[in-house]
Amino acid sequence: MKIYFHMNVDCFSNTYVVVNEVEKKAIIIDPGKISLEIINQLEDGKYDLSAVLITHNHKENTAGLSTLRKIYDVAVFAADSEITGAATSVIKGSGSIKLAGFNVSYFNIPGHSSDSMVYKIGNALFTGDTIEAGRIGDTTSSYSERILAMGIKEKILSQQEGTLIMPAHGPMTSVGAEKIYNMDLAD
Repeated sequence: MKIYFHMNVDCFSNTYVVVNEVEKKAIIIDPGKISLEIINQLEDGKYDLSAVLITHNHKENTAGLSTLRKIYDVAVFAADSEITGAATSVIKGSGSIKLAGFNVSYFNIPGHSSDSMVYKIGNALFTGDTIEAGRIGDTTSSYSERILAMGIKEKILSQQEGTLIMPAHGPMTSVGAEKIYNMDLAD
């Protein structure tokens, strides 16, 4: 498995391309903007785009989906069926699906948004705006903040310390680093 990071400088959001080099398949996570670099990466590598995973329905995480749909016939997975009007496979709660030759685990952690989904592929968590390096995602109320922090502690910080956290904004981090340095999660 290889993970390629692409930053959308228009809104400082991250898009990830996860490739299975053996099966020549790929998954895109949070297509905020689809650049020529991403398309060339798929085409030059002869990767079949198997799926798009959406962490939550905010424009900076979904705006490139319409571009992808014009080029590829691709399955979209999200907790919100209204993702840019595209036909979407709606996933809820926790579970696992097989995509691009990978076992993809998913679990819902509401708080930043009601449809916030975290995906785990191998040793990497794709967290959207749920958690970023050193902070938890923005919320609209103190209740939502408590729900978010509780979900992060229960579902993310329970992972192995070396598990990578790949957020929708900012640099990657790890479960171990967040246990030590994330002041939003201090008891």
